[in-house]
Amino acid sequence: MGDPAILRDLQPVSRQKREQPGQEGAPDVEAMARAVRDFLDAAGLPRSDANLAQTPERVAEAWAGEFLDGYRTTPAAALGETFPAPAGSSGELVVVTDLRFHSMCPHHLLPYAGRAHVAYVPGEHVVGFGRLSALVDCFAHRLILQEDLAREVARALAQVLNSPATACILEAEQACLRLRGDEQSDAVTHAEAYEGTLREDGALRRELWARLGARRR
Repeated sequence: MGDPAILRDLQPVSRQKREQPGQEGAPDVEAMARAVRDFLDAAGLPRSDANLAQTPERVAEAWAGEFLDGYRTTPAAALGETFPAPAGSSGELVVVTDLRFHSMCPHHLLPYAGRAHVAYVPGEHVVGFGRLSALVDCFAHRLILQEDLAREVARALAQVLNSPATACILEAEQACLRLRGDEQSDAVTHAEAYEGTLREDGALRRELWARLGARRR
């Protein structure tokens, strides 16, 4: 069995997450730790190794608190308070680039990490720039493909803010691609998703990509 003190420390986190509104299926941290211990046993690794003694509890805590916590929030909660859009801002892009994110691929439970570029045209409301990072993390901290992550962020912006045009472009380094299989250690993966008028390859999308290109100069 793992150190009871560590498990006791984890329990308030689990209870706290259950108390947050709109949450479903809060993780059973003790069961997760047991599953990791079973995995280590099945892999033939010695329990006598001091470096593995508290690994099940550490892994359970990391997954519950940092890798899967996105399931316990909603896009609306992540975006938080909204503010009236500035007068005359109709049709103008709001763009935030280089938002760092990390996520987990659902196929092999391996991480990927990179930068998100998020854009939207305000409807009647805008949100703080930092809330766009929180929205990315709302979906990134789940088991999700990079392509689906881009789609969910763009869709949520459109739905929650009633934005007429949204976009999410992701650049990432995938452990699945870099560390296994063909081991393409230099590969960078890209995924993009658009909603509303940005779905069209028109002036607005060209303006967005001009801004993304300008940041590299």
